[in-house]
Amino acid sequence: MSEYSESEFVAHLLHPSTREKAFKALINQYKEPLYWHIRGIVLIHEDADDVLQNTFVKVYRNIHAFKQKSKLYTWIFRIATNEALSYVQKMKKIQGMSLDSPLISNLEKRLIADPYFNPDQVEQTLVHAMSQLPEQQRNIFSMRYLQEMKFKEIAKILDLSIGGVKSSYHLAQKKIKIHFKDKTF
Repeated sequence: MSEYSESEFVAHLLHPSTREKAFKALINQYKEPLYWHIRGIVLIHEDADDVLQNTFVKVYRNIHAFKQKSKLYTWIFRIATNEALSYVQKMKKIQGMSLDSPLISNLEKRLIADPYFNPDQVEQTLVHAMSQLPEQQRNIFSMRYLQEMKFKEIAKILDLSIGGVKSSYHLAQKKIKIHFKDKTF
């Protein structure tokens, strides 16, 4: 992808003769950052893999709808975010949870049992603290703290104001600090 401008790359994604090759390049470029972005929302490796696959399918099917008013990166991350949030909502419905409630211990148990998750005490505390956050705060905290995204990027991806994103991040940060307050590691 780096050998083309973004508009040229999108043209390759749209053209039938170059679509497959361009899409493979797109997957190679975005699979790892998207995986970690999605994993920050759904928390479980297998769930993140499923959502990642759904994201790429959606991008492939809808690339013709990309209007190039934002960066391709932002558009793809917005799709991934929406897919991950939809997945979380679906799981909450299946588990009979309130859609506004924080994640409960069942998810924590699944996460700790995840063979790809090897937490030490600090990581376990962070995961527990994050699982208690409201969904939007958890997503913003994950994007900013774990993925080191800029507030502006997060605001574009989540379609929120920069001030709202900063406020949610700082609230999440305060709540997480409370979890760490009396811990000794």
